[in-house]
Amino acid sequence: MKIGELARRSGLPPSRLRFYEASGLIGGVQRQANGYRTYPAQTLQTLEIIGCAQQAGFSLEEIRRLLPNPDQQPRPHDELLASLRRKVAEIDALQQRLAQNKAQLLTIIDSIEERPEGMQCTENAERVLARIRGESP
Repeated sequence: MKIGELARRSGLPPSRLRFYEASGLIGGVQRQANGYRTYPAQTLQTLEIIGCAQQAGFSLEEIRRLLPNPDQQPRPHDELLASLRRKVAEIDALQQRLAQNKAQLLTIIDSIEERPEGMQCTENAERVLARIRGESP
């Protein structure tokens, strides 16, 4: 199929398809005598895999390493599972950091909202910053 049809069927702009081709994410592209690209039918499935992997947090480099290369042997099953498990571990670590950041921000919000009656904003800011630094207010 030509790039216009692939773009329409995949929902991706032709520029992205050309980028993926230049990046080595999609292969098997043949050029006709007039310079038009012709993509094999399995390119649609590859594009779906790329989209799903990006939504799951994989970088394009990680995706490139995971995608089957038609010119080489398929990726070993264990290697694919190990990569997926590593990504899950990265997501777990990120969730933990985000939870800590959220807790810290909620503590700061509470500190700001607990401003003593009549205290000016600048004085309250100093009080909150002292708490964050672990100093006595």
